[in-house]
Amino acid sequence: MSTTVGSRIERRPFASLGHADHGWLNARHHFSFADYHDPARMNWGAIRVWNDDEIAARSGFPPHPHSDMEIITYVRKGAITHQDSLGNKGRTEAGDVQVMSAGTGIRHAEYNLEDETTTLFQIWVIPRETGGSPSWGAKPFPKGDRSGKLVVLASGYDEDREALRIRADARLLGGTIKAGETVTYDSGEGRHLYLVPATGRIEIDGQLFEQRDGAAILGGRQLTITAIEDSEIVLVDSE
Repeated sequence: MSTTVGSRIERRPFASLGHADHGWLNARHHFSFADYHDPARMNWGAIRVWNDDEIAARSGFPPHPHSDMEIITYVRKGAITHQDSLGNKGRTEAGDVQVMSAGTGIRHAEYNLEDETTTLFQIWVIPRETGGSPSWGAKPFPKGDRSGKLVVLASGYDEDREALRIRADARLLGGTIKAGETVTYDSGEGRHLYLVPATGRIEIDGQLFEQRDGAAILGGRQLTITAIEDSEIVLVDSE
């Protein structure tokens, strides 16, 4: 089930998302992934995957390969520990972001080494061109620095100098908005936006979105986002 506002905004309720419970991993899929297939939810612009993952304590994804994909991990609670075939290692905590450009090929593992469940969004974006040397990076982004506004956290554009670098015509933004606050976002013509309130309840141009619902939005005008409750928002803006 989905709802639309003037064909510009499609609401994808959390309950309508693909679901896979593996015991150690409880995953919701905003787009077709693994055993979940919906022809209407294959991608949105350059966004190919948006998984809402709950990873049990002391478990995780063993080493596995990727190529020709930009993979962004936004940690919501807990922490994730990364290892890859390039020798990179790092622990990314709640509110922080890691990015991986798979390029010609890379193997990586993602483990929750904590004593609590880790929750995160893993987002795959199609690169602007295939190939290239694989790479990985991570950066802390204090939530206080994005209070009442949307801040670019990862980007394929040179002007976003403080953001983690990806090789795609896309940017990832995050913000925390207190109940009653409103933020606006100017979306370019031809852009594809996907927005999820990680916590809280919001309205986008007057339409209500519950926690962990998805909003598939066609660009071309200013969005008005109002928090009904204190909310944490994650948004990807892509071609």
